Amino acid sequence: MANQYERISTDLRRKITSGELTEGDRLPSEAALADQYGVSVPTLRQGVGVLQAEGLVEKQHGRGTFVRRQPKKVTRYNDRHQWEKDRAREPETERRKTGATEHDTGLQVDDLVFHAEYEQVPAPAELAELFGVPEGTTLLERKYRTSYREERAPFNTVRSYLVLDVISKNPDLLRDDLEPWPGGTQNQLFTVGIELDRIVETFKARPPTPDETEELGLPVGVSVVILRKTSYDTADRVVEVSDVVLPGDRTEMVYTTKLSRW
Repeated sequence: MANQYERISTDLRRKITSGELTEGDRLPSEAALADQYGVSVPTLRQGVGVLQAEGLVEKQHGRGTFVRRQPKKVTRYNDRHQWEKDRAREPETERRKTGATEHDTGLQVDDLVFHAEYEQVPAPAELAELFGVPEGTTLLERKYRTSYREERAPFNTVRSYLVLDVISKNPDLLRDDLEPWPGGTQNQLFTVGIELDRIVETFKARPPTPDETEELGLPVGVSVVILRKTSYDTADRVVEVSDVVLPGDRTEMVYTTKLSRW
């Protein structure tokens, strides 16, 4: 049997999902809601707190509690890497038409705001071991932020690492002003003769840091998913490592594994 606060959160959630309460609507005061549901104010706060943790409502200091505008959802399918590889050798005119973010969101290029920042950094021990290079080897660190033009927060934050010596024969790959690069990283690597064989992705969830909460616009209680993406070339060499911070309230990951028949 549902607790009193669960009954409140269930009813308010129903009103939001059905459209009875819409984005931007202000909920009645805590006292009014507590009276409506026949509960104490602390119990009412528990019920509303569930919805706040789910990202359905947000409290605005001095104004009240409002139905939160839902951010654009991102769906990451496990076939996205093959999709990128298939595009890597297409003509630039074709590669410029769309990219991975558009693939994941259903948006168009003109709907997006891109930001990229490159910096040369010494490889820390962990990354040096992954790349198979001495600690301190120069890496190109690339920081990416892509957002929907109608929203402030980015879809995620990305830090990507490449061994500088591996890509430096194409000087264009060292320029962040050429981002967003048509065809993405797989095309960039193709320009220096590298073909990817496989990509290994590992995931873990944790509470966000204060900076991540601010940058990603996370509701209270929402976790982030940390994706470590390791790309191997056809010579079994690690050629790129990316750390992606995915907000838990707007990211869905769909993995379909085809099984052979007996």
